[in-house]
Amino acid sequence: MVLNFNVFKKSSADGKLILYLSKRNIVDHITFVDPVDGVVLLDNSYLKNSKIFGQIVCSFRYGRKDDEMMGLCFQKDMYLASAQIYPPRDNDDTFKPSKIQDCLISKLGSNAMPFRLKVPENAPASVILQDGTTSLADACGVQYYVKIFAGESETDHNRAKSSVAMRIRKIQFAPVMRPLSRHPCTIVRKDFMFSPGQLELEAVLDKQVYTHGENVLVTICIRNNSNKMVKKIKLMMQQIVDIVIFQNGQCRTALTAAETQEGCPILPGSSLQKTVVMTPTLENVKGRYGVALEDQFNDKQEPALASSVLISSSDIKDVFGIIVSYSVKVKLYLGALGGELTAELPFLIMHSKPEKKTTHSITAS
Repeated sequence: MVLNFNVFKKSSADGKLILYLSKRNIVDHITFVDPVDGVVLLDNSYLKNSKIFGQIVCSFRYGRKDDEMMGLCFQKDMYLASAQIYPPRDNDDTFKPSKIQDCLISKLGSNAMPFRLKVPENAPASVILQDGTTSLADACGVQYYVKIFAGESETDHNRAKSSVAMRIRKIQFAPVMRPLSRHPCTIVRKDFMFSPGQLELEAVLDKQVYTHGENVLVTICIRNNSNKMVKKIKLMMQQIVDIVIFQNGQCRTALTAAETQEGCPILPGSSLQKTVVMTPTLENVKGRYGVALEDQFNDKQEPALASSVLISSSDIKDVFGIIVSYSVKVKLYLGALGGELTAELPFLIMHSKPEKKTTHSITAS
């Protein structure tokens, strides 16, 4: 049996540590997170009296780097996982190298040491905020690194030349949804103090989960059982960014909007049903501060809107980082005296799980 695989490679400044990773996208399955498997190739000088450690670093930048002054830092590094790679600990009997690690060890020789690091389930997703920064390393948001270094202990980070760090991403894929007999919908009603009857607004989506760049079909049904008139209809698609570290850290950005007076005014006793097609894209909000984007490995990749973040617990206090969600808001305008009627319906934008493909190349990072 021939095993083909893709490997990412990066070496330390002194060339004595070489890190190999089989994948840089770490998938979060909500109930568990895939481990980070890799191999470190050591120089002969490290085999005698040196210790090699591996860590997963979650870097959370919540302020601009240009605003840092007089020792003030807007970045917090959290070490989510740590392990001693060499010499291996005697009590670690549960770790068994994967097939890719075995192939790398047989190719690289006896100086190659395998390792496995586990990401906690409640770790935040890899999301950065658009702020006009040219360098992704300085962008606000959450980024991950696999760091390998030589030191006396897990907290010894004084040897910069004897360390190597490679960027990884923690991502989620769209869940497999069962066919629904009824599409996602919401119904809101409005009563009027000095007039009988009520105004009813129903908003329906064609499905719950959409892929990036896919059209969203919004069907609205208006039933006017009051004596007011609906003069205008406005639809708006929003990205909602919740920065959990701040008490009031929620930001809403309109990705696209549509306004129509077709079929209006909707007179008392009449109704209207229509479908509007909307597409959430980055083009309309490119360069706008606060828009959540997917973390990219380099500046040459095209930016994309961040995927919706799914969490296993409804208690937001147990989660840290940045939570991204999307919604469609429908608003009816009744004039100066009639007021407004608003309905909001959430939905998900996520990547579909890709098919497994194997290659046999080594990419330098």
